[in-house]
Amino acid sequence: MQYISSLQNGIVKKVLQLQEKSRTRKKKGVFVVEGQREISLIEKGNYTIDTLLFLEKFVSETQINEYTDRQINLISVSKEVYQKISYRSSTEGVIALVKTKKHDLKNLHFTNKKPLILIAEAPEKPGNIGAILRTADAANIDAVIIANPKTDLYNPNVIRSSVGCVFTNTVATGTTEEIITFLKEQNVNIYAATLQNSNAYHLENYTQATAIVVGTEATGLTQQWRDAAKQNINIPMQGQIDSMNVSVAAGILIFEAKRQRGF
Repeated sequence: MQYISSLQNGIVKKVLQLQEKSRTRKKKGVFVVEGQREISLIEKGNYTIDTLLFLEKFVSETQINEYTDRQINLISVSKEVYQKISYRSSTEGVIALVKTKKHDLKNLHFTNKKPLILIAEAPEKPGNIGAILRTADAANIDAVIIANPKTDLYNPNVIRSSVGCVFTNTVATGTTEEIITFLKEQNVNIYAATLQNSNAYHLENYTQATAIVVGTEATGLTQQWRDAAKQNINIPMQGQIDSMNVSVAAGILIFEAKRQRGF
C-alpha cells in the first residue's frame, strides 16, 4: 500500500485538477468524492471506485481488507496531504477517485409504465442542481433529466450539495430538442412550469406518464418547452415577486404529482 507525504506528489496534483477542472474530469473519465456517506452511496449506485486516499485513523483494518479484496488502489496520506486535497471544512478522512458513467438519453429506460420525471433546463448553480437531486431522491421519482447542462454532474459542489444523491437518482442529460423528442416517443405528458398561458399546478392531472419541467430563476423556460407542453403550469404567488428558487418550485410540483399518485 502506497503512502504519500509530499504535497508535490503527482497524485496530489491529479486530485486537485480533477476537483477544479471539468475538462480534466471528462478527459480522464474520473471524478472526486469526499466523505464516508457519499462513498457508500457511490457503491449503491454501482459506480466503480478506482482509488481511495485516506487518513489511517479514519479507516478500519476491516475496511482496508475489503477494499484490497476488491482491487481498489489504496493510498494512505499524511494529514498535510489530506488537508491539501480535501475540499470540505470538516474531515472525514476518505477521498475516492471514481469512474464516471455515461448519462445519454438512449440509456434511459423505465420499468414504471407511468414514469414521473423531473427535467431542469440549463441549471447553472451547483447548489441548485444538488438540491433538485435531493428532492428527486426524497420523492423517489423515476428519473431526472438535465437539459442543456451548464455544469457537469461530477462537479464537487454538485456532489456535496446533493449529499450524494447524484448517485442515487437515475440521471440523464441532453439538449432540449433531444429530450422533447425522447418524451414524445415515450408518450410522456409534458408540464412546463412557466407564467405564460398557464394554469395553477394543482388543477392538472399527473397520474399518467408525466414530465415536469422547470427552468432557471433568471430566464425561465425556453419557448420550445412552452410549445411542447401538454399544459403550462404555475405556482400561484401571493407576495411581491413572481418567482422562487428552482429547487423549491420543483419540490412543490413533484410532491403534488406524488400526492395524486397516492405517494
